[in-house]
Amino acid sequence: MSDRSDVVARLDECSVRIVDRERVAAVQEAMPPDNDVEQAADVFALLGDPNRLRLLVALLAGGEMCVCDLAAVTGMSESGASHAMRWLRAHRIVSPPRRQGRMMYYRLEDAHVRMLLDLALTHTQHTVALHPERQNS
Repeated sequence: MSDRSDVVARLDECSVRIVDRERVAAVQEAMPPDNDVEQAADVFALLGDPNRLRLLVALLAGGEMCVCDLAAVTGMSESGASHAMRWLRAHRIVSPPRRQGRMMYYRLEDAHVRMLLDLALTHTQHTVALHPERQNS
């Protein structure tokens, strides 16, 4: 009879198996460069903050808006909204601001950002997240 610790050790070991070599090769070839993946992850991290996401949804609905109005819509302070907009601008999510006197006006950078927001919001309307990370809260 074998030692049970041997069985457990073998089950915990990671053995590399490739079932469909052609598919794996094709997917590896199609993978974007690491830098592109890292930048996309940065975008999702920025969108992961509810306040920044509220600002972007406001711009999606309202078009170009000044920081004062963005703060009012989102319930943020003007300095908080301004700080968040600087981060979003640095990551090319919003366009560089248009200055009109002392007012700074922002808008979404391009159609890609609009599509990303539209898809994310549509996804949440058609699904129910289970949030296993929140179940014990």
